[in-house]
Formats: sequence, structure tokens, C-alpha cells
Amino acid sequence: MSSGRAALKSALMAAGRVANDVLGFLVFTLLDVLDLLLCFVYKLADYAVDAHWKPCYCFSSSTGIVPVDNKSRKIFALSMVSSTMLRLEDISDTLFSRPSVVSDVFRTVFCKLKVIFRGCAPSSSFAPAQPTRTATCTFIINSTIIQILQRKVSGHEPRPRPSWSDCPCESCSPTSGSPDALFVHAESPKDGKAAAEEDVLFIHGFISSSAFWTETVFRHLSEGARAKFRLLAVDLLGFGKSPKPADSLYTLREHVDAIERSVLQRYDVKSFHLVAHSLGSLIALALAVKHPAAVKSITILAPPFFPVPKGVPGTQYVLRRVAPRRVWPLITFGSSVICWYEHISRTVCLILCKHHRLWEFVFKSVTRNRVRTYLMDGFFCHAHHGSWHTLHNVICGSAGKVEEHLDEVRDRMSCDVAVFHGREDELLPVECSYAVKAKIPRARVKVVEGKDHISIVVGRQKAFAGELEEIWRNADK
Repeated sequence: MSSGRAALKSALMAAGRVANDVLGFLVFTLLDVLDLLLCFVYKLADYAVDAHWKPCYCFSSSTGIVPVDNKSRKIFALSMVSSTMLRLEDISDTLFSRPSVVSDVFRTVFCKLKVIFRGCAPSSSFAPAQPTRTATCTFIINSTIIQILQRKVSGHEPRPRPSWSDCPCESCSPTSGSPDALFVHAESPKDGKAAAEEDVLFIHGFISSSAFWTETVFRHLSEGARAKFRLLAVDLLGFGKSPKPADSLYTLREHVDAIERSVLQRYDVKSFHLVAHSLGSLIALALAVKHPAAVKSITILAPPFFPVPKGVPGTQYVLRRVAPRRVWPLITFGSSVICWYEHISRTVCLILCKHHRLWEFVFKSVTRNRVRTYLMDGFFCHAHHGSWHTLHNVICGSAGKVEEHLDEVRDRMSCDVAVFHGREDELLPVECSYAVKAKIPRARVKVVEGKDHISIVVGRQKAFAGELEEIWRNADK
């Protein structure tokens, strides 16, 4: 009897997977068409409102780039921005290479017809440098990226104004202060009699903000911890109250550099504990390996770490793990839409983020102000350009680098490493945390039953605050 039930359950699960795959194919084919149509709509809207087309990755072509020398093939220069040096690994090819039968067909047709898109027929100003005899290969970069870099280096607009589809309010698009200074929520010992003994840096996840920590964990730390630690929660570049530059590519390197300038240097941080959630885990690891002697402990929650099989393109592999183009569960469907469709995700930002004050008013009216909206604030306060590039250049683009960073934490650092994950996390599976444990054997993994990607902190903030204090105490032993 039990074997029959097991066979029936197995058959139902198999049928469910097939149905999910078939439905996913139909739904995402329609979304492919919709995203392509929205591309034309936004081209016209951008031209009508801003007098120029905002570069996108739908029809952009590839442009050859010459390596600087054979020993540093990861470094390349652009001929029209010769003073700028970048690393190939900073740019994820998932920005401009997301396979779609519909878009491939349209791209071929329209390029043959020479439709006027900047990416289809790059002008001479975007011509690549000519290969030298010493170079052994020519790297490829997308022409849209070159357009963004050209605008950044030209310096005609020190603080580029936000797009018409972004919210222009001060909290979403700060006009005061330094254009590259991040917003930092800092809490020092309240008595003011003595400086804090240690610093703790909190880094939030994707489409979130420092409020993810300040409205939860900060409120439940003990008086003893508050008397000893200075708490620093940062809004990442492009999120929360931090600047959202339109000429940034939001690479992992840019995020780390911004934290160094705005937190470590500004607050004269000499040594610190790291606490990071989801996307922030990747940035925290990169920051840790740049300052190995300064890091006292690393605590990461729900890290998006997917070990890449040998011979498989890392960026594309991570894209398919994070966004497998399935309609169920809903959180997977949402992440797939955001990751794969540039213009649909821009539309979501246009509807929700640009009009966030309206949605906040509606939400507060419905709940009669009984529910705090800090999660909504973090979700709404970002621009599409920043979230789109961060998603691809950090989560997908760090596919190879995160393994190197974990190796360095294992081999070069002796600090405590703690990993937390919710058992019910449908966005990033628990296997991600166990993969970190496989790379760093001394890491301690705690899987919290009944918690998901957000409730790993929200809803258990008091317990998590206590766990953090224990980690910090043990780091001093």
C-alpha cells in the first residue's frame, strides 16, 4: 500500500513538473514578445520626453576590445576612454546575452533592415581600438556598456538627472551631498562617555535598504552591546537614500569602493564585524578579502552562492539558478521576470517605484497605520538602471569571483564565519549555505525551520540579535 502511494506521489510530482515547464514555456514566450514591444515603446517615450534614446541591451551589438597585455587579460581599455581601466570580470554577459527565440528573430530582421538603433550599427565614435601584434586575443564588450562609459567619462553632466520614469524626489534621487557618498545610518554608544570599542557593518540585500537592519535587529540589541559597538548600516549604491547615478554600471567593484569611501574611510573604521543578507553577502565577502586583517567576524544570511560546474559559463549558470523561467512558485516567477526582462522590470519600477508615495498612502490607509512600511520603503526606493545592473553584474557576474573570495576567507583569514538560512526559502535554496560550508569548513551553518528569505530576520529579530551578540563575543576570545 505504502509503495503504491509513493508511486502515485512520484507520478503526480512528475506531472506537476511537466505542467510547470509547459506553462512556463508559453508564459515566458509571451513575455519575450511583450518585452520586445515595450522596448519600442520606451525608445519613443525616452526620445519624446528626454530628447534621446536611453541605451538598452535588446539590439546592442558587441564591440572588440584589446587586452592590455598577455599577463593581465582580465584588464582592458576602451579607445575613446583611454584613461579608464576596467576588468572583464566586472561586466556580466547576462546583461546582453539572455537567449530568447523571439528576440533573436527580431534582432536579425531589424539589423538586416538597418533599423536605427545605436546598438545595431555603432557609429565611428564607438569604434574599437585595433588589435596589437602582442595581443593573443580580442575581448568582446557590448556597445550599450560603451555608451554608458562614454557618458561617464565625458563629464558633461556631473550629476545626471534621473530618467522620466524614475522618481525625482530627494530620497530617491538625492541632489545634495557628494554624488558618490552612500547614506549610512550610524548608532554610537548613547552615553557618549567613551568611543565604541568595535564597529559592526550591516549590508542589506537586493531592492532593500539599511532599514532592513535598523527597524529590526538594532531595536533588539542589548544595552551592553549598544555600549560596546558602533552600528553602521549602509544603503548600497542605487538603493534606499544613497545616490543612484545613471552613468554607473553598478559592478561589485563599484559597490565595494563606495562602501570603503562612505563607511570605512569616513568613519575611520579600523576593524569591524560584517553582517550581510542575500546580495549583501557577495559584497561583504569581496570587502572582507580586501581587508582581511580588519575583519573580526563574518555573518551572512541566505547567500546566493551556486558552485559552477567545470566547463559551464558561470554567469549564465547562475542566471538560470536564480531565475529558472518557471511560473511556480510565485517568488521564482517574480525573480525570473526581473532577471530576464529589462523593459518589463522597468515598467514595474515605473508603476511602483516612481509612484511610491501614492502606494505608501494607500497601504497606510488600508492598514490604518498599524503596519510599519520599512520593507516597502526598501523595495520602492531604487531606480531601474541601478537595480538591473546590480542584479546582473553582482549576482550573476560574481559567479567566478565568489568562489575565489571564499577560498581567500578560508586560507588567508581566521575570523569566525556564520551562515544562516531559512528552511522555507524558495528564492535561494538551503544548498547555497551548505555550499559555503563546503568551501569554508570552519563556517557554522544554522538552518532555521519555518523561515524564508525575509523572515530569517523579520519576525525573529530578537532571537537573531542575541545570536549576533554571541558571535561578536566569541570573536574576542
